[in-house]
Amino acid sequence: MEFKDLDPRLTRALSKLKFHKPTLVQAEVIPLALARKDILARARTGSGKTAAYCLPAIKESPENAIRSIILVPTRELAEQVTQHIKCFIIYCSKEIKVVNIASSAPVELQRPILSELPDIIVSTPSRLLASFEAQNLDVRNTLESFVIDEADLVLSYGYEEDIQKIITYLPKIFQCYMMSATLRRRKIETFVFAESSTCSEADKFLLTYVILKLRLIKGKCIMFVNDIDRCYRLKLFLDQFSIRSCVLNSELPLNSRYHIVQEFNKGIYDYIVATDEGDYNSNRDSEDEDEDERKTEERKKKNSDKQKKDDDNNNNKKEYGVSRGIDFINVSAVINFDFPISAKAYTHRIGRTARANNKGMSLSFIVPKELVGKQKNLTSPTSKNDEEIYARVEKQQTMMGATLKPYSFDMKQVEGFRYRMEDALRAVTRSSIKEARLKDNHFEGNPNDLKILRHDATIHPSRVQQHMKNVPPYLMPKIATPAGSSSLIDDDGVGNVPFRKSKKNNKHHRNFGSSFGLKKRKNDPLKSFSFSGKNNKRQKKN
Repeated sequence: MEFKDLDPRLTRALSKLKFHKPTLVQAEVIPLALARKDILARARTGSGKTAAYCLPAIKESPENAIRSIILVPTRELAEQVTQHIKCFIIYCSKEIKVVNIASSAPVELQRPILSELPDIIVSTPSRLLASFEAQNLDVRNTLESFVIDEADLVLSYGYEEDIQKIITYLPKIFQCYMMSATLRRRKIETFVFAESSTCSEADKFLLTYVILKLRLIKGKCIMFVNDIDRCYRLKLFLDQFSIRSCVLNSELPLNSRYHIVQEFNKGIYDYIVATDEGDYNSNRDSEDEDEDERKTEERKKKNSDKQKKDDDNNNNKKEYGVSRGIDFINVSAVINFDFPISAKAYTHRIGRTARANNKGMSLSFIVPKELVGKQKNLTSPTSKNDEEIYARVEKQQTMMGATLKPYSFDMKQVEGFRYRMEDALRAVTRSSIKEARLKDNHFEGNPNDLKILRHDATIHPSRVQQHMKNVPPYLMPKIATPAGSSSLIDDDGVGNVPFRKSKKNNKHHRNFGSSFGLKKRKNDPLKSFSFSGKNNKRQKKN
């Protein structure tokens, strides 16, 4: 199968996007989709699954009708898929329309848009169900294809009831696609060099500071943590050393989250501190699913009143996800600052790097049980399960043909940085974390301010210590290259100041007035001043 077999307008758009040859999953899926076959596809992250199900869904029809629905687990992924389709239909945008209804806009406001009967609808399960229940949609006679991306997530925790209700609004016969990177266990090709290091909670901050400040990892990097407070703690900690980073979590409004991903892909930011708390329950390993189901059933019976009050918050977290589906471009490394809560979550986290046949690396910090809880202010509640989950991850990776290598730091060379790390952590207080969270939420009520926002700007820690900005030469490790000395020069270009003044500087003393902005007068105004009297004017008139 080749792209030239598709519509010429699609082929032209694909060549503009530099899609010259189909990937393996595209070459297998697209012919089957055009032949009206149901599809169950599994491929590693970054292999081109989005184009594999989007291209067959783009069909021109003489009548306006909703012919394809694409269901995704998160709002960020819905926006991303919509943008991909708009790029594919750039030369046939008048004939084919796509609409994303996963936004937070009220269902009543989406009714006029859906009344125009777009060809393709992209949505999350809860938003699609809300549109059906509000009678904004009727696809019983027109729907041809129904796509579920990240099917293992959509068909698992939190979405069962929604999917069962959605099926009642669909026709009896339609083509179905189910796509995911983790549908079942099977060996997949990987280009990720995975490494792990055992350390204490304080050493996590120390090693992260050294790795980023000395540029031991080149290129873009995503750092994953397990809760929002730790997200801002790490961000404010890095701010102390003038290491710019962005924050990405479920508390931020949707347009802000998508704006961060977009500008990260453009190369404006190099570091993202992200949480994947929206995926916690969905990323449970299969061994724990039975226990989780029993616990959730008991909680539903006991806390039915509390669930009604917290529905909105749960939906926001459920429809947020960074580790699954989001296409981060050219990510060199993933750092699991907090180890993930399951082997499945680990697979999706490291899948943010090594996309589209590129290479990447992942580094995971693991806290041994004997070190958990020794530093209460820094301890993550999930650290107590690190060793247990690491054993599952190691077992899963060996089944997939990959290996996890232990990474050992020479702590003697790093120890000199410890006092700077401790000073920075003392400056990051609970009040500064609360202020940072409130400041980021400001843009939910002021969306226009987002346009002038720099996501990697300093978020007002309690105190900024300027001496932390540069690394003094006596702290530089012996193995570091001379290029690392570039950090000794400020951004203003001020380097070493000599003890004796050069001859060039003496010239400034001769022209003392020029240094204060005073200029010499070229001519004496009393001698050069000329005035034409009345007689001269009369002579000119004559």
